[in-house]
Amino acid sequence: MSLSFEQNFKLGILGGGQLGRMLIQSGIDFNIPFATLDPDEHAPCASLAEFHHGKLTDYDTVMKFGSACDVITIEIENVNTAALKALARAGKKVFPQPDVIELIQDKRTQKIFYRDYDIPTAPFILVENAADVKKNKNFLPAVNKLGREGYDGRGVQILRTLDDLDKAFDAPGLLEELVDFEKEISVIVARNERGEITTFPVVEMVFHPVHNLVEYLFAPAQLNKTIVHEAETIARKIVHELKMVGLLAVEMFVTKKGKVLVNEVAPRPHNSGHQTIEANITSQYEQHLRAILNLPLGDTTLIQPSAMVNLLGEAGHTGLAKYAGLEDVLKLPGVHVHLYGKRFTKPFRKMGHVTIMDGDVERLKKKVSFVKQTLKVVA
Repeated sequence: MSLSFEQNFKLGILGGGQLGRMLIQSGIDFNIPFATLDPDEHAPCASLAEFHHGKLTDYDTVMKFGSACDVITIEIENVNTAALKALARAGKKVFPQPDVIELIQDKRTQKIFYRDYDIPTAPFILVENAADVKKNKNFLPAVNKLGREGYDGRGVQILRTLDDLDKAFDAPGLLEELVDFEKEISVIVARNERGEITTFPVVEMVFHPVHNLVEYLFAPAQLNKTIVHEAETIARKIVHELKMVGLLAVEMFVTKKGKVLVNEVAPRPHNSGHQTIEANITSQYEQHLRAILNLPLGDTTLIQPSAMVNLLGEAGHTGLAKYAGLEDVLKLPGVHVHLYGKRFTKPFRKMGHVTIMDGDVERLKKKVSFVKQTLKVVA
């Protein structure tokens, strides 16, 4: 596909959140006309492009939206894949492909895929309900995951002892061996229709201790070359075996024995790639667009060591968002603030992120601490 778009060309995004917002911001440089669909009429994308209000899981809504688009992509996995398959059969370009989205929507089929393709992952048992979990009490300590619709730490819990069995999810899911890991890392990999594959440098993630979502990350991860190579090789293998077109974030554990295990994947731009907007020659958002439009993939070289701090709504604050400490943070060199256009905050809602760049890693870490302690989203 060339960038000399046909008249009335339109790229549709299922989801109108912050990932879609940053995708549109990147696509403006390519003169790409966008349309977005989201169930929230005040979604971050609502004022940036042609906007449609509706449910992403409703067949007729997705069909109507997609029928008016030439290329359709996603910024969230919880979408109606039956409609996307019908659109693809009708000749629409749908990337990532609906069958890939469908596989990844369920953590159970994800894990089976890893097992079938010899991709290293923690041992697991599929369970149908809470009673099934209790039958497998000898598998504890374990991570209990819902098969579908878990995200940002929801639908994931650790069951350490028999006393924890009472809180087991009463729905189809899995029990996964609790990994004694040294670090949690992520590799973002892209593939276009030509089969070209590129990876971004490995990043190291630090999760919120209670809410299980990324609090901040560092790029590049502080790892030896062997582990970096292994992580990149695994990410390339997954996207190759899926034959996926688009961007795939591969979250992994590095065990204390130096083994790399896949945790889960996301077939879209990802929280672990926000810093690429400033810190890499090509951002994850531009790379996703290059991949789904079958353009040459961009150079992912890291320009400078970087970090990303998520701006989460403060505990105890619900209402019109205010950003305390913003001016103090903006005084720091190498700091870039991204706010997501969400008017209202609530505890631990993702309201924005801050990218921090510095050639000195120790100085970078000090800046991260300052940003975390200073910039607060309050009401």
